[in-house]
Amino acid sequence: MAAVMPERLIVFTRFPEPGKTKTRLIPALGARGAARLQRQMTEHILATAAKESIRPGLTIEVRHEGGNTILMQAWLGSQFSYRPQGSGDLGRRMARAFEAAFRDSKKAAVIVGSDIPGISADIIQQAFERLQENDLVLGPAHDGGYYLIGMKNIIPATTYARLFEGINWGTGEVFSQTIQIANTLGLSIVLLESLADVDCPEDLHNWQKFKKAAAKPSPVQNISIIIPALNEAAAIARTLSHLQGGDNLEVIVVDGGSIDETAERAGSLGAKVIQSNPGKALQMNTGAKAAAGDILVFLHADTLLPKGSSHKIVSTLNQNGVAAGAFRLTINSTRAGIRIIERMANLRSRLLQLPYGDQALFLRKVLFEEIGGFPELPIMEDFILIRRLKRKGKIVLLPESVMTSPRRWLHLGIFKTWLINQLIVIAYYLGIPPERLNRWYRREAGKKGR
Repeated sequence: MAAVMPERLIVFTRFPEPGKTKTRLIPALGARGAARLQRQMTEHILATAAKESIRPGLTIEVRHEGGNTILMQAWLGSQFSYRPQGSGDLGRRMARAFEAAFRDSKKAAVIVGSDIPGISADIIQQAFERLQENDLVLGPAHDGGYYLIGMKNIIPATTYARLFEGINWGTGEVFSQTIQIANTLGLSIVLLESLADVDCPEDLHNWQKFKKAAAKPSPVQNISIIIPALNEAAAIARTLSHLQGGDNLEVIVVDGGSIDETAERAGSLGAKVIQSNPGKALQMNTGAKAAAGDILVFLHADTLLPKGSSHKIVSTLNQNGVAAGAFRLTINSTRAGIRIIERMANLRSRLLQLPYGDQALFLRKVLFEEIGGFPELPIMEDFILIRRLKRKGKIVLLPESVMTSPRRWLHLGIFKTWLINQLIVIAYYLGIPPERLNRWYRREAGKKGR
């Protein structure tokens, strides 16, 4: 079991006292209206963080101006911790919040403002996830500032304190100045999507737009998980048992003529079982035709999806410009060579947007049908499909990992399997037909059993 990572989400807000909060909105809303809006936006961000984006080890702290702990608890409840922001400009107050989090042994901390209607659980999750491989994460605001900043507890206090020095707070230069300082300090930076805040009367339409969207019931996006299988009785039960059920989740096992108990075990675990001629591409296309879901996930019979993957899949495909996605690869083996294979696969997937079939590719059914599904070839079907998808949009690699069996690497040997895979890709680019490549691959695989 992975160790729990102690993390802290820090929400900067103000006690909603009329006349002392959102003062720039008073001409449009009045003192009480501005305070009421401050109250609503703070409750929105905390409800989003507490109900939807719970991460193991995550604690939520409210840093407030005005009021006191008793008043804040009476307003927002006792499930959060409360600390006053203290004196100084915004930069000094944020530096103090990071310092306290790291002094409390938090491995990562993220600060968010309370006046961003578009903040979501997914954005908060992304912030912490991106910190696994970067020093600094920023969420730029449309007005030239930022609505979110996060750091890891590996940066010296003297370094991150300098990140907040010399900034013209409250101006449109805040974000660009922060980026310049971070680059000077040698920090690796990752940016989240840009969002609008609510500071001035002309920003009020952002909150009204959010409330209107929130009032509409969001359409359920059904997911169909398609698992091609052939004599997978030993693996299929674990794969299916690991899936989280739900009214919007359909599991289809496409059996290619197994002579063991694959179909029976899959059916007993609630999967919809369809019979097909053998051939992974043909089986996956058959499953896709029968799928009722708006979203298709193609999963190998010996691969486990990460927990909570349904939400990640939906939120990823809802992003603009995204055609498809997949997960990082983890192989269930302790061998050092396997770790190298994992790193190379994940590097290829991230840099070239070229994940393979064992990484649980997912996309919308309408797009799958538009590009003609998998080419019904004996080999390279996932590689060709991904190349077609890249012409339609971005292929996103999620930071969560699938866990797959090491059996195909151990069967021929780790290095030989990797070498054969690279040679097949090169040969395909040289124009050698996939049928011929498949015969060569089968011949090499068969040598092991002689």
